Amino acid sequence: MIIGSIGVGLFVLILLWILTLIIFVVGVKYQNNIAWIILVVTSLLTITLILIPLENPKTAVEGGDSFEKDYRFVYRVILLSFLIASALLGRCFSSSTKLNRLITIKSNDEFLNKVMNSDNPVIVNFHAEWCEPCHILTPKMKELVEHDANIDLAIVDVEDHAELVHTFEVKAVPAVIAIRNGLVVDKFIGLVDAHMIENLISKLGKKV
Repeated sequence: MIIGSIGVGLFVLILLWILTLIIFVVGVKYQNNIAWIILVVTSLLTITLILIPLENPKTAVEGGDSFEKDYRFVYRVILLSFLIASALLGRCFSSSTKLNRLITIKSNDEFLNKVMNSDNPVIVNFHAEWCEPCHILTPKMKELVEHDANIDLAIVDVEDHAELVHTFEVKAVPAVIAIRNGLVVDKFIGLVDAHMIENLISKLGKKV
């Protein structure tokens, strides 16, 4: 019935997929799982619409009540899809404007791509699991940086990345290095107070 009415079915699917593409692009940009969630939801809704049985026009005219019920069902599907899309989009934008990226470095290539070549300034936190001060500093860094969406925080385990440790001459942990446009602009070593971290964040966030 509904897909038989090509205009309605096509219009609904186009709207659904336009919304999906917008949310997907935003979600991927901010590394948000919502991108994949909305893709799955839209795919399921598309399958639902396609599976709605075709209605013979004559039958639809003769059985007006059935025809109206089918249309009411599709309107509910449309409404549900818009509600889901709106909720996910709102959550996506909320999280993207509130939180920055937290990057756990797994390889030198990832460090190059996400830190040295990053459009955003990045604070690199060199730490080790056996380092007690690191377990105090790292949560403090996350707390102070998380509300600045223009600054990313990268975590580097010195045990796994000896080459990076050598490159940046890290002699002790915790060590924090501020990088902007591929250049080191500030750094400190050891467990410091919140004021020093805030100064580093402020310095890193200034336009050059």
